Order: sequence, then C-alpha cells, then structure tokens
Amino acid sequence: MSILKKTLVKRLLLTTAVSAALMMNAAQAENKRIALVVKGLGIGFFEAAVKGAEEAAKEIGDVEIIYTGPTDTTAEGQIEVINSLIAQKVDAIAISANDKDAVVPALKKAMKRGITVISWDSGVAIEGRQFHLNPSSNPLIGNMIIKLAADDLPEGGDVAILSAGATSTNQNTWIAEMNKVKDHYPNINIVSTVYGDDLSDKSYREAQGLMKSHPNLKAIISPTSVGIVAAAQAVTDAGKVGEINVTGLGLPSEMAGHIASGASKSFAIWNPIDLGYAATTIAYNLATGATAEAGGSIAMGRMGEVEVNDDLEGAMADPFIYNSSNIDDFKYIF
Repeated sequence: MSILKKTLVKRLLLTTAVSAALMMNAAQAENKRIALVVKGLGIGFFEAAVKGAEEAAKEIGDVEIIYTGPTDTTAEGQIEVINSLIAQKVDAIAISANDKDAVVPALKKAMKRGITVISWDSGVAIEGRQFHLNPSSNPLIGNMIIKLAADDLPEGGDVAILSAGATSTNQNTWIAEMNKVKDHYPNINIVSTVYGDDLSDKSYREAQGLMKSHPNLKAIISPTSVGIVAAAQAVTDAGKVGEINVTGLGLPSEMAGHIASGASKSFAIWNPIDLGYAATTIAYNLATGATAEAGGSIAMGRMGEVEVNDDLEGAMADPFIYNSSNIDDFKYIF
C-alpha cells in the first residue's frame, strides 16, 4: 500500500473514531440527569424510594439518577446539596424537604438556571417548585394515624406524638390534619408532641421521655419511619409491650419484629418504591415538555396519572395498613 493510501486510511479511521466519540457524547448529553434529594442519607424509606427511581429510569431509557442528600436531616445540608447540583447543571431536582421555606431560595436559583424542580414526600413552598407529589391525601393520612391508635383503644386513653423535625412539612401537615378530626375520637387524649429529627437515638430518647412524663400513656403515634422504630424499641426496652402501642407510618421490613413482639399492633405506609418511581417519572415528564397546571394531570407511568390541584399538588395513592395478618407478605420487599 502506498504512503498516500496509508495516510488516507489513517485519516478515515481517525474521522470514524472522532464521529463515534461525538455520537456517544451527544447520546450522553441527551440523557436527563434527575437528582433525587432526600432528607438524609441512610434512611430506609429513602433507600427504598431510590429503587423506584432507578426502575423509572430504566423504563424511560434516557435518565440518569443522582441519589443524594445531606448526612444530617437539616435544611442547611440540603441547601449545600442543591447548590452542588446547580453547579453540575442537572436537568431536574426532586426533593423531599427538611424545611419547606428554607430551601426555596436555592431551588428558585435552580429554576432560573432551567432546572425542573418538584418536591415529593415532604413539600416545598409553592414558589420554590413546579409541582409537589404527596404520597397520599393529607386528610386521609391525618385521619389514618389517629385511627390506628384509636382502634386499639376502645375505651380511649392518653396518646402522644413522636414526629420528625419541627419544620418537617409533611409531618406538620399530617399532624394538623389529625388535629382537625381528633374530636371524632372523643376518648383519645393527645397529651404531647415531641420531635426526634428523624434521628434514631434522639427519637429513642424522646420516646423514653414521653413514657416518663406521662405514666398513663397508652399509645405513641409516630408518622415517620425512623421515629416509629425507635419508639417501638423504647417501649420494648421499658418492658411496656402490651401497655403502650406504637403506631404511625413505617416500613414493613423495619417493623416486622415489632409487630411480632406486640410492641406495635398495626401501622400504615404507602410503598416508597412507588413514590420514588412516580416522583422520577413526573420530574422527567416536566423536564421534557409536560406542564403542571391546576385542573390538569401529569402521567406517572405505571402509577397512572396524578391530578393537579390549585396549589400545584397531587396525591399518589391511599395509605395501606400493615399488621400481623399481612406483614410477612411485605417485610422482604421494603
């Protein structure tokens, strides 16, 4: 082969390689990077949610999931994460907020940079996002958590609440909805609300404090997957299984042992896998041209469609009750 032909072949191979690299880079550039920002890393509920997010990404086909959050459950930690995501120029942020107001300035900055922003699980004030996905209807959840306690107390009694953070949007909303309907359960006396900040050790200590402060306590309601486990363990360690029932919102995998021991008679939760899946699908749809308009709806894949209300919010599904009759069917799933 002549030197000229060899040169032409080399140029052809180089051109082909460069073209292939450019095509690969273009394909990568087309992928939508969706950041799933959670309240804090290492929490079972969110570890399950990211499985749903990855399922949605695989189903959609051109989505990369960035699973991230602070090491502590603070708004300050989430703000640092959001600023980092803005610098990375992600396509969408789907956040479960530690504080509905504190994260707004950072999220507004993200939206100004063209990043789609939704909240899920624990909401953001309307000016800081385009849509919020509630796991269920807030009134239904509020009624459910007090009903779970009342069902086991036909004669009534003292009940306390162990929440997550004092500024946690979803917790405060559910407790407010519970207070609206507590008169429907006239013999249930709400004696105190304390906050464990979604930290196991602090939640455990708060549960201990409730038992000491209220010797006639009959139930602890904890609408957080961290708090309910900590409270059940505190009741067990105090030797009060059968005296105090722990209920609220939890994960079957984490509550199965406490159902078996009797520390908890029942609890409720939606499927966090479904929630992560729905949030990711909605974020993708909004990032690729769909709109969140009051009175409209947004597709969320296998979860159907979510209706958008005047506050640009929607509910995914009803909560589901877990007890000794069905816990074994779910404890290995999430």
